[in-house]
Amino acid sequence: MKHLHTALWGVLPYLTLVVLVAGTAWRYHYDRFGFTTRSSQLHESRLLRVAGPLFHYGLLFVLAGHVAGLLVPESLTDRLHVGEHLYHANALIAGGTAGLATLAGLALLLYRRLRTPAIRAATSRSDRAVYSLLITVVLAGLTATASGATAASTYDYRLGVSVWFRSLFALDPDVTAMADAPLVYRLHALLAMALFALWPFTRLVHAFTVPLGYLVRPYVVYRSRGRGEVRAGRAAR
Repeated sequence: MKHLHTALWGVLPYLTLVVLVAGTAWRYHYDRFGFTTRSSQLHESRLLRVAGPLFHYGLLFVLAGHVAGLLVPESLTDRLHVGEHLYHANALIAGGTAGLATLAGLALLLYRRLRTPAIRAATSRSDRAVYSLLITVVLAGLTATASGATAASTYDYRLGVSVWFRSLFALDPDVTAMADAPLVYRLHALLAMALFALWPFTRLVHAFTVPLGYLVRPYVVYRSRGRGEVRAGRAAR
């Protein structure tokens, strides 16, 4: 059992990182034009206008919550006079709300994909795998959040899962810290690693092509044909 824990919590995270980085580099080199979600907006836009922002913004807040929960040590929040009750209440309310929003958006996207014949026909096997895995990861995360908020819970993930996660950056994995975590936390971590390993080979890879350069792109001055007015706008590719 000790060797299994070492493999899962001491070796697998680094293998996942290697697959993520190498797979993304390979995909960019051999399939640069495949860095896309294969937009289906032309087939259906009403549900997409609701489901898309709900899923993406919910996921951004979920990621922000994970950064705060995994990377910020308890000693820092103590120095900032943030009590445990306030911290966990905020994690439950904000994290739970973000998780539910992500799940709702994902469910609407899946419903839209199933009910629209053209989109359903264009759904690949990788799409089916990533949807199933995403839903399972989010459900496991919500379960972990809810279980930590119960009165009967005595487990503090900031003294277990967070310690293990930060130890990975020091290249000295604290395997015991994760091995002693409740099953739902371990399951959530394993599913997340599976998701990151599949990331480069699915539509999720488009997340690396967010057009941040558009925000700092210089304005282009142009003249309106109708009124002779000079206007300015950002160049669009």
